[in-house]
Amino acid sequence: MTVTEDNKMDIRDDIMILTGNHAAAHAFRQAKVGVVSAYPITPQSPVVEKIAEFIADGKLNARFVKVESEHSALAVCCAASATGSRVGTATSAHGLELMYEMLPWASGNRLPIIINLATRSLGAPWSVWTDHQDFITIRDVGWIQFMCETNQEIYDNNIQAFKIAEDPRVYLPVINAYDGYILSHTLMPVKLEKQKDVDDFLPPITHHINLSDISQIKGIDPVTTPHIVIREEGTAPGYYEYRFSLQKALENSINVIKEVHDDFAIRFGRSYGNGIYKAVETDDTDTIIFAMGSVASQSRIALKKFRSEGLKIGLVSLRLFRPYPSEELREFFKTKKNIIVFDRDIGYGYEGVLSYELKAALYGLNKRPNIKGFIVGLGGRDVKTEHIITGVRRALNDFEQGIFTNKTEFLGLRLDELRDYDESTYFKNG
Repeated sequence: MTVTEDNKMDIRDDIMILTGNHAAAHAFRQAKVGVVSAYPITPQSPVVEKIAEFIADGKLNARFVKVESEHSALAVCCAASATGSRVGTATSAHGLELMYEMLPWASGNRLPIIINLATRSLGAPWSVWTDHQDFITIRDVGWIQFMCETNQEIYDNNIQAFKIAEDPRVYLPVINAYDGYILSHTLMPVKLEKQKDVDDFLPPITHHINLSDISQIKGIDPVTTPHIVIREEGTAPGYYEYRFSLQKALENSINVIKEVHDDFAIRFGRSYGNGIYKAVETDDTDTIIFAMGSVASQSRIALKKFRSEGLKIGLVSLRLFRPYPSEELREFFKTKKNIIVFDRDIGYGYEGVLSYELKAALYGLNKRPNIKGFIVGLGGRDVKTEHIITGVRRALNDFEQGIFTNKTEFLGLRLDELRDYDESTYFKNG
């Protein structure tokens, strides 16, 4: 065994013991990203710190732009992408929220930027621990959104994300998310591919707009009117047509995502379901757990427990959250009877987001499955195997009794430990 530059030991020449953050950084290095602009925020900071090391050590030929905020970081990324560079950054929670103004600018201008998101709870109250609320809250800005379960998937999906984003049929930015601390700071074996093989899979950008080429005068003029404008030099779409184009690009990107995933699987021997979701032990059962990220990982342990007791339960781990793969999910769930959804987020004022989006997606089925949702693990609260088991048993019991509700239940609360807790007054007095 040898010691690497990460002060971690190699188990094989091509396998390193890496945190999720460093797996993302190595993917950026091998993708030969040209510009990185970032502002530190826990728990993503080690991503860009490692990238800065690669640049300083001459292992990555790139510009690292230091800025005063995450808003500026994404503004720099937008400008750099418009010059034809391969561009990426990383952030978490309030850093992502501070970028919010620039997120629709990136997608609206069709800039293939990659953001690694180490998920973290949103304040107030302040928390540095994980849930999926930051990831969920940007679902309407026009970005492709992935959620990873392992450090290997973080590395693999970053390589795929650049190829997806830069495809001329797509030209959209991508969020590659993974649970803060649970993956960002946890060590796992990660296979790094040979640089030549990565180069063959991910060639340089050739078709994207390049404002740095002054041989041809170009510009980005995102100011539009409500109506189509007819000029001598051509017709300019109105705002409505631009929104339609963005929507279609997102919808059509699902086929590109599948193609890129399958190409990656053939070349490197690793696949993640069909690229859209991962189905685990679903062939022999009509009862399915639906979750993503760390919650899906914990559900895998619950499956083993159920099956050891003779209860056949399957799992669908959602990998692609935007564009929402409604057709693929309808096709899969049309023969299933029961779905138990576990959200590490809240659609405030309603229920868990995964729960209500799945209900909407399956609405058109002639025979819709029973669906019950639970919320778990907000603010880094442990998601335990018994929470998953309790939720599944409670849902199946409700289904048997004909109880159906849009109310998402919370699992793992400790209200009984709060002194003088009284539900009738607690929410008034805090």
